[in-house]
Amino acid sequence: MVDEREGVLRLGRRSFGPGEFAVMAIINRTPDSFFDRGATYATDAAYAAIDKAVAEGADLVDIGGVKAGYGEPVSESEELRRTVDFVAGIRARHPELVISVDTYRSGVARRVAEAGADLINDTWAGADPDLVNAAAEAGAGLVCSHVGGLSPRTDPHRMAYDDVVADVIRTTTALADRALAAGVRRDGILIDPTHDFGKNTLQSLELTRRLDELAATGWPVLVAVSNKDFIGETLELPPGQRGNGTLAALSVSAWLGARVFRVHDVPAARQALDFIAVLRGTAQPAGTRRSLA
Repeated sequence: MVDEREGVLRLGRRSFGPGEFAVMAIINRTPDSFFDRGATYATDAAYAAIDKAVAEGADLVDIGGVKAGYGEPVSESEELRRTVDFVAGIRARHPELVISVDTYRSGVARRVAEAGADLINDTWAGADPDLVNAAAEAGAGLVCSHVGGLSPRTDPHRMAYDDVVADVIRTTTALADRALAAGVRRDGILIDPTHDFGKNTLQSLELTRRLDELAATGWPVLVAVSNKDFIGETLELPPGQRGNGTLAALSVSAWLGARVFRVHDVPAARQALDFIAVLRGTAQPAGTRRSLA
């Protein structure tokens, strides 16, 4: 178990207390992402999406230069081209914004941290063992994920676990402990069950309904469920029609203790999470006039 040090999560210039929910907007610098199909691949479109996300209430942005799943190979030099200058531009444009970069390469992690990234989102669970050192050297935070042993950019096939939640807890907390030992700040480490990565739909659903067990480890939990396949398969809906299912999964995750939420639809997520915060008693309603006048 982890001593939460009052439960404060510190990323860049921002601090998030244990009762606060942080919204992370997804900005893909790829031409082939599963959801937006390259809508923010062009630099001008990507900056416009950042500005819009901030105006809509995003606390963090997560920049990805490589599609997670199958697709054209992307070299490290191309990933750097897509991300480094863009991160520097965001930092100049939004000095207070928390910038995360989704990468599994230590070389990319070092360069984006130099450019101003505050958080390294390692969605492939330490596939590059030097990435944790890159985060530590830069003073950046780190997301520790679970993929069931898969190599980067591969999809799960007949994944089997005696207990998927226990496996996720064992893997992510071990990675978090390793990050701490390598010098990453305790209050900058998050764990992510990584829905759909190394998991089928039933396993991702099990993770969602038992998310309180991950929160009980003491490490802040990030969830990235937005428009994922487990929602689509559950409801038999394509990516563009999974918004309601996404909000349901986000709300359950928030109620069960998740802290950071990686999303495509910032205003919808912000409203849902603000309402959950009031229900949990960690925030007050914006207004309480009904039957009181």
